[in-house]
Amino acid sequence: MGSYQHAQDNWFAAFIIVFIAAAVLINIWRARAGKQLYIRRIPGLDAIDEAIGRSTELGRPVTMIPGLTAFGVEAVQALTIFKYITKQIARFATPMRLLTANPTVYAVAQEAISDAYNEAGRPDLYDPDSIRFLSSEQFAFASGVAGLLQRERVAANFMFGIFFAESLIFAETGNIVGAVQIAGTVSFTQVPFFVAACDYTIIGDEFYATSAYISREPVLLGSMVGQDLAKLAFGSLVVGGAVLSTILGPNHPVIQLLGKPGGWEPFMQWLSQVLGRG
Repeated sequence: MGSYQHAQDNWFAAFIIVFIAAAVLINIWRARAGKQLYIRRIPGLDAIDEAIGRSTELGRPVTMIPGLTAFGVEAVQALTIFKYITKQIARFATPMRLLTANPTVYAVAQEAISDAYNEAGRPDLYDPDSIRFLSSEQFAFASGVAGLLQRERVAANFMFGIFFAESLIFAETGNIVGAVQIAGTVSFTQVPFFVAACDYTIIGDEFYATSAYISREPVLLGSMVGQDLAKLAFGSLVVGGAVLSTILGPNHPVIQLLGKPGGWEPFMQWLSQVLGRG
């Protein structure tokens, strides 16, 4: 009886989960079937190409930093963006440095960057030493990155991943050497520092949208579009519910069904009365 009541009280939560899962899976299937799903181009993507062009003109390196990101979803998203940057770099033979603080991310980054040079048709430009593991200790890593940015006078600095207190060290050092800086993170506590010291900042969901837009990979693309459609549907449901509650009143059986646990009983009584009148 208890489990039945619990299921009765949480039917809406179950509906939300099923709806989101269905929206994501359907759009992944559509993307794999060749359907062109639309994602708005983020202004920061145009800045990536501009920053690479500036580095090429100055003959100074490009740095890519995934922060303290452990290997997981964020690391995959960051490396997807870094692969795109590397392909652009390969066209102009611009030097690059990818600096990591996680051994697993370091190993995967080597393969990802090597693949990027191969896909760009310039495997001869790949230098294993350009991908470096500095330290897994937060501020030792921050010191290593800051030192390299200053020694090599980088012209463009890309930071995508998860960051903590070291974010301002990276951003301010890049600012001191005059680098064009583009950062993207889901670490909302670090966003103010990136906004203050970087030229462009990609915030929150835009981080995932960037990798989906760049790679056009069906799983990433379908997941992003499916989530956006679910957000739109739930936003419409909230607005519609507010309007309906205003019109019918909070004690109406329909509103009790939608907003209160155990709302089925008054709703069914009301429905029986309506059908009986009909």
